[in-house]
Amino acid sequence: MEAAAQLFERDGYTRATTNRIAERAVVSIGSLYQYFPNKDALLYAIGEQHVRHLLDELADVAVELRRNLPRLPDCARRLVQALAGPHLARPRMHRLLYDQAPRPAEAADRLREAQRGIAAEVELHLRRLGVGDPDPGLTAILLVQGVEAQLHGALLDPPPGYAIDEVIQAVQTLCIKSLVP
Repeated sequence: MEAAAQLFERDGYTRATTNRIAERAVVSIGSLYQYFPNKDALLYAIGEQHVRHLLDELADVAVELRRNLPRLPDCARRLVQALAGPHLARPRMHRLLYDQAPRPAEAADRLREAQRGIAAEVELHLRRLGVGDPDPGLTAILLVQGVEAQLHGALLDPPPGYAIDEVIQAVQTLCIKSLVP
């Protein structure tokens, strides 16, 4: 999978053939096809791995936030950074996954389930901090969905004239301002 990711990033999805992927991975094409029937399957597996890494990072952040019980600005900053981090590590791969990765119904269901899990954690902190009224549960899911959309838009197509750090800071500020009366 790493060989495929490297070639997808370097050469683009179309130019990265299964033969070149097998060669880079130092495996036979037959071995590659034993595990992945085509490039779409490889790209899908890379996408699944991306989501797992993101969820692992968010689980670590959840533990950290529950341990430290930070104030709202620190909570928002940490969650937005955790959501943005994996996308910043490999921006070309993120673009490819967003634009071309197959999205079967079961994958979409897992992503929605992940969103609900993140929202439950956000709701816990909204209630702890006394913000998010009148319905902290609804506010939490809308925040998670909104931040995800904002980050995808900003990280995939940054507004001209703004550095990525400025855009991430603006997303954090929007989160905080939407919660403070």
